[in-house]
Amino acid sequence: MAKRTSPKKQHARTRTESDSMGTMTVPADVLYGATTQRAVLNFPVSGRPVPPQVIAAYLELKRACALANAKLGTLPRPKAAAVVDACERLLEDFADRRAEVMRHFPIDVFQTGSGTSTNMNVNEVIANVASISNGKPIGSKIPLHPNDDVNCGQSSNDTFPTAMQVAGAVAIQDRLVPALDALAKSLAAKARAWDRHVKIGRTHLMDATPIRVGQEFGGYAAAVAEGARRAARARDVLASNMPIGGTAVGTGINAHPKLGSTVCGILSKELKIAFREAPNHFEAQATRDCVVEASGLLRTVAVSLTKVANDVRWLGSGPRCGLGELVVPATQPGSSIMPGKVNPVICESVMMVACRVIGNDATIATAGLGGIGSLLELNVAMPVIAEALVDSVELLANACDMFRTKCIDGLELHPAATQTVERSLMMVTSLAPVIGYDHAAKAAKEAYASGETIREYVLRNGLVEPKSLDRLLDPTAMTKPGGKGPGGG
Repeated sequence: MAKRTSPKKQHARTRTESDSMGTMTVPADVLYGATTQRAVLNFPVSGRPVPPQVIAAYLELKRACALANAKLGTLPRPKAAAVVDACERLLEDFADRRAEVMRHFPIDVFQTGSGTSTNMNVNEVIANVASISNGKPIGSKIPLHPNDDVNCGQSSNDTFPTAMQVAGAVAIQDRLVPALDALAKSLAAKARAWDRHVKIGRTHLMDATPIRVGQEFGGYAAAVAEGARRAARARDVLASNMPIGGTAVGTGINAHPKLGSTVCGILSKELKIAFREAPNHFEAQATRDCVVEASGLLRTVAVSLTKVANDVRWLGSGPRCGLGELVVPATQPGSSIMPGKVNPVICESVMMVACRVIGNDATIATAGLGGIGSLLELNVAMPVIAEALVDSVELLANACDMFRTKCIDGLELHPAATQTVERSLMMVTSLAPVIGYDHAAKAAKEAYASGETIREYVLRNGLVEPKSLDRLLDPTAMTKPGGKGPGGG
C-alpha cells in the first residue's frame, strides 16, 4: 500500500500561480504557470503532448521575435536579452535531455484549436526560466511577463502556425532529405554492381522482356532520389509562407510592421533555411494550405517507398517456392511455430510507415478543410496538423535509415535471378518485327504447350535462320534500346 502523504507535505510540493482568470495550484517543480495548468486539466484526451520538435521550433521563434523586437525598438533590450537567454538555455537542455525538459510542456495535442494553450505554455516557461536566472521567485513575472514581454508583438494565431512550419522545415532539412539521399545512393550502388546481370522483367506479375538488374535498381534509386527532391520542395513550401507578423487575424495589430520579415531573416540565418514572410497574412492564418501541400509531397514519398520495399519483398520471396531472385538479410526469426523461417520484416515496417504517413496526410487535409479546421480568419485544428506533419517527417526519415542499413546494404543477388531468362516466352517479342505479331504470338502459345523455349521452337520450325536467331534472342541486347545504364529508361 502506498504511504499516505500529510497535507503539509503535499502542500510543499505545489505552488500557487495566477493568470487573468485567477489563481491555480501548480506542481512546485515545473516551470509552467497557471494558464498551462488549466489546459492540462481541461484536455485529458490522448496523453500525447505537442511534439518536442514543435516546442523546440517555438523556442527558436520566441528567441527570434525577441531579437527582432529589440532591433525594432518595441521591446526594451534588457527584456529581449532575458527572453533570448531563457530560450537558449531551454534549447541547450533540449539537445542534452529532451525527455526531461518536455515535462514542462505537458499540454495534450488535442487542445484549443489555435494552439493558444501551447503558446502560453512556452511563454510561461520562458518567463519562469528568466525569473530563476535573475534570482527572482518562480512565478514572480520578473523580469519577464509571459504576455507583455515574451509574447510581445505576437499572437497564438500567428506563432503556432509559424512554429509548426519551422518544425516541419527543420526536420525535413536535417533528417528526411539526408535519409532519402543516403538510401538513393545505396540503391544506386546496387544498380552499378548488378548492371551486367540480365533477368526477366515482369509486368502484371507475368513474364515480360529481359531487363538488367542494374536497370531495375536504377529505377528504385531514381524514385528515392526524386523523393528527396520532393521533400526539399515540401521544406520550401513550408518556409516560404510564414504567418509571423499577422498577430490575431492577419492585420498585424500590436506588432511592428517589419516584425515578420525581421523574424524570418533571423530564423533564416540561425537555421540555414530560407524563411520568408507570408505575402498575404490573411491567407497564411485562415488556411493551412501550405502544410496540406507539403504533406501531399510527403505522402508521395511514402507511396514511392512502398513500391521499392514491396518489390524487394516480392523479389526475395521464397527461398525455394517464391521468386527467390534476391537474398534479403535475415534480421530475426520469422515465426513462432515454423523453425528456420525468415521474413522480410524490414520491408513490412517501411510499408506500415507509409500507411501511417498516408493517414497523417488525410488528417492534415481534413483539418485544413473549410468549416472543420479553416474557418473565417483562423484555422482551429492546428495542433493536430502540427503533430501529423512532424510525425510523417520523422517516420519517413527513420524508415529510410532502417531500410538502408538493415536491408538494402546487405541485399544479395541470387543466381536464380538470371537463370530463367532463356525460358521466358516473352523472348519472342524481339522476333515480332521479323515474323510478325500473329506468328510470334502463335510461337509463344505453342512453345508453352510443348514445353520448349522460344529458341527451341523457332529452330525446330525453321522460322528464323540460326545465325540471325542468336542475334535476335540475345537477352543483353534486348535491354539496351532506350537504355542508359543502371538508371536508364
